[in-house]
Amino acid sequence: MNTRQNKQDPKPQAFALKDCALIAISTHRRAKTLKEFRDHISSLDPDSLYYHFWANLLLPHFEEREYINDFAGWARHGLADTKLAEQLAVLDPTSFDDMEELRFHLLEYIDDRLEESEYLQWIRATQQFEFTRSQIVVFDTHTQISDPREMSNLIPRMSASSVFYHFIDARRRASDKMDDFSRWLTFFGETYQHLIERLKGIDPYFSNLVEIRQQVAEAFQHHFAEQVS
Repeated sequence: MNTRQNKQDPKPQAFALKDCALIAISTHRRAKTLKEFRDHISSLDPDSLYYHFWANLLLPHFEEREYINDFAGWARHGLADTKLAEQLAVLDPTSFDDMEELRFHLLEYIDDRLEESEYLQWIRATQQFEFTRSQIVVFDTHTQISDPREMSNLIPRMSASSVFYHFIDARRRASDKMDDFSRWLTFFGETYQHLIERLKGIDPYFSNLVEIRQQVAEAFQHHFAEQVS
């Protein structure tokens, strides 16, 4: 028997399309003042930090996009502190290595604001902040993709929650912060390195899921259009 027949290069695995739901779970922690708010954040579970920065992408809400994370929204609407709200609103969790680094910068803004304004030490918010943590529930769609060209056609039809799972939550699950599309493309060797770089350049935080899906789809479509030309 010719053993060389068994030494074929392994074929890239098929991409298994998943969907998800983000479940909100109460932590039973509440804050009525900025000092209480700060003290809770200092010991808050990372899953709770994650929820308050990312859940608005998946959950229906009617607040303005200017204050995209819950912390900034509460500073604006609960404390009527526009300055702190604007500072917290520009915190992009994708810019930090992990939730602990994000927590550090969040506390830094709050501590500076408490030192700046004495009245914020005691003023009570018009509405208390309810700290929540997240649990993600994953569903198998029973759809598998073997060819990146098929993925290019599928992405525009993907649910927003699938986009969240594969392009955003994937970065939390992976130590290298890589999204699922890029990781899958690496199994094809250097063929799709340029496409991976395009995907890496998409910042998902300041866009909604429909916009993110469009940007990911365009990255795939542009890549294959360039190959044809």
